[in-house]
Amino acid sequence: MKLTNGILVLMLITSLLSFSQKNKIITISNSLNTDREFETVEISKTSLRLKASDKLEYYRVKELGTSTYLISQCVDENGDGINDVLLFQPKIKALATKKYEIVLTVLDIIKEPTIFCYSRFVPERTDDYAWENNKVAFRTYGPVAQKMTEDKVKGGTLTSGIDAWLKRVEYPVLNKWYEKYTTGTGTYHKDTGEGLDNFHVGDSRGIGGVAVKVDSMYYYSKNFISWKTITTGPLRTSFTLTYADWDAKGNKIKEVKHISLDYGSFLSKFEIEVSGTNTISTGITLHNNDGKTESNLKAGWIDYWQPIDDSELGTGIVFPKNTMISAEKYMNPNKELCNLYAALKVVNNKVTYYTGFGWKKQGEFTTKEAWENYLTNYATKINNPLIVKIK
Repeated sequence: MKLTNGILVLMLITSLLSFSQKNKIITISNSLNTDREFETVEISKTSLRLKASDKLEYYRVKELGTSTYLISQCVDENGDGINDVLLFQPKIKALATKKYEIVLTVLDIIKEPTIFCYSRFVPERTDDYAWENNKVAFRTYGPVAQKMTEDKVKGGTLTSGIDAWLKRVEYPVLNKWYEKYTTGTGTYHKDTGEGLDNFHVGDSRGIGGVAVKVDSMYYYSKNFISWKTITTGPLRTSFTLTYADWDAKGNKIKEVKHISLDYGSFLSKFEIEVSGTNTISTGITLHNNDGKTESNLKAGWIDYWQPIDDSELGTGIVFPKNTMISAEKYMNPNKELCNLYAALKVVNNKVTYYTGFGWKKQGEFTTKEAWENYLTNYATKINNPLIVKIK
């Protein structure tokens, strides 16, 4: 017999009332003497002790004792078609503790948020892979662009370096800028109020490309050969890029990048799976070497503050505690090979770091000191994560 809408609603209400007696309480503590925001908390389906048949996307996060729901996002991390991680971003005052509730709710009562964190493969522009959030945007290059270069076809790109798109608006621009390019109605190389791509990568590491140093030389991969988008949404986009095995003076290197970018962050998180080496380097291009470099081994970051057209740009990489071994300002007659490198320990075939930029015209970092303060604070936070307890 077909159920009426009224009966369906009654069943749902009954289910909600039943669940409300055993809602999970999330207690989040901030151990630092600074306010915290734009940090993503991950709650697994397993930690909530949900049944396999329960759909994680039916659950929401709200402040305990209030009717205030937080923006959240569900992610299928293992690619089996079932969401297994719930994301949200709390705001926690210095040295404070705050409680949240995981609530089974009706999806329609909460407005779908804007997808600020977005990434995709871009076949209409050869074969880029590009990603952005509300602060920054990046891209890198695929096998078609590599083959075009090797075959001396105009328009190709051969590099595993990471490109920066300097945006200065909060809303998404990636699809809009590519559409201007493909339709011939404009160019993303000119700033018409939203930002532009005036960051040259070439053979450099761009912002966060990897390399392996053997003796006094740096070796690195070519373009990625495959990609997989994991998630896009209001709080995070993530994806993987796989590279063909490459040679570092007789050492066979395997490389897979798992890249994610969260809402409010100026840095992408790079989790590199690598084999064939005990150390790996990551670098930022020095372009014309007319800026100022800094390497802070104690805090765990490197950066470069440089003039760029009629503005200035800070680029940087942040590392978890005790993973950065050393830094080197590597110079070469070919300026595209000049990079500020940091050498990192490879532990269990993995390396993690955070890389990105702050553009003066965007407005949040108008001096080198402001940019470096951001990097220092970022490093402090990743080394002292929010303490999450589930009851």
